Amino acid sequence: QVAAASGHTVVLVDQSEEILKKSTKGIEESLKRVTKKKFADKPEAGAQFIEKTLKNLTTSTDAASVVHSTDLVIEAIVENLEVKNELFKRLDKFAPEHTIFASNTSSLPITKMANATTRQDRFGGLHFFNPVPMMKLVEVIKTPMTSQKTFESLMDFSKAVGKSPVSCKDTPGFVVNRLLVPYMMEAVRLFERGDASKEDIDVAMKLGAGYPMGPFELLDYVGLDTSKYIIDGWHSLEPNNPLFAPSPLLNKLVEEKKLGKKTGEGFYKYK
Repeated sequence: QVAAASGHTVVLVDQSEEILKKSTKGIEESLKRVTKKKFADKPEAGAQFIEKTLKNLTTSTDAASVVHSTDLVIEAIVENLEVKNELFKRLDKFAPEHTIFASNTSSLPITKMANATTRQDRFGGLHFFNPVPMMKLVEVIKTPMTSQKTFESLMDFSKAVGKSPVSCKDTPGFVVNRLLVPYMMEAVRLFERGDASKEDIDVAMKLGAGYPMGPFELLDYVGLDTSKYIIDGWHSLEPNNPLFAPSPLLNKLVEEKKLGKKTGEGFYKYK
């Protein structure tokens, strides 16, 4: 949506026509919300903007067949290194030599994905933040093999879609999640020890630190399974780092399929 709205030609690829229909509908709804704010007093201009954006967007279920005409591939599939590597390995065979590959992963090593391809110098991370149309930040990740030209192209693309890029080396969690995930885990440990209630911790961080959500609200929003997956991954990389220690309570909730907002219950209940 963000790329198409800023004048780029985009092909959205997913596993089935059904998912793509749902995605396109979601993008249309999102664009309507954007235009209400952006073109409040010019409904005609708003309608034109939506039409123009949707014209820039086509869909496909076959990534290999569309990648031959792309300049940039952004992968945003399941957070599983093997699955990502398989995709990149396959696309590497069909993509033109100049095409840059990027992953939107929030926690997996970019270098390991780059090594699954023959274009390590044309590979980097582009980590967008949720919800992407609203959030201004993109983390641009440079591996030791990423060329300066590729890095600059990724920075330029981020600016061209109206975002504010920051740059980081390929280190666990990059900037935001490297600070945010241990903070959320510390909040869970504080609660596990019985030092404060989750409600009071959330209020304290919203009013005391100016955060829009408390750590437990944020965990429920992100998904407890996603948070567990990230911390488990980092724990296996650095088993002696106390910041990356798993939490028995988080593990228990995930086991009980209480994953947060998306399942109707996590640390809190949702209607």
